Amino acid sequence: QVQLVESGGGLVQTGGSLRLSCAASRSITSLNTMGWYRQAPGKQRELVAAITAGGRSTNYADSVKGRFTISRDNAKNTVALQMNSLKPEDTAVYYCNANLYYHDDYYRVRPGNYWGQGTQVTVSS
Repeated sequence: QVQLVESGGGLVQTGGSLRLSCAASRSITSLNTMGWYRQAPGKQRELVAAITAGGRSTNYADSVKGRFTISRDNAKNTVALQMNSLKPEDTAVYYCNANLYYHDDYYRVRPGNYWGQGTQVTVSS
């Protein structure tokens, strides 16, 4: 079963830092583009940052440029989001997303897009 498991959320004061991590399950054969999204109460889910399979190309929302950094470790099937200079408006549930290939029950390789369960980030003013 394919799973993406996030960790690292929490409560931090304005200006503080947090590091989110997302680990993919062992049934995955390869990970392509991965990203972090967030959803604040009453708002739509939005892309925060994305990184290509090789890690050479990244993309950030304008609101987090210069403050957040996305990275990945393909050997460990993980992606991380380092968040610095946090602001109250960064408060949201953060979700990991990945385009990937996995083995199904018959060990065939299948493509898929998966989400993690989400982790709460709260920035107090």
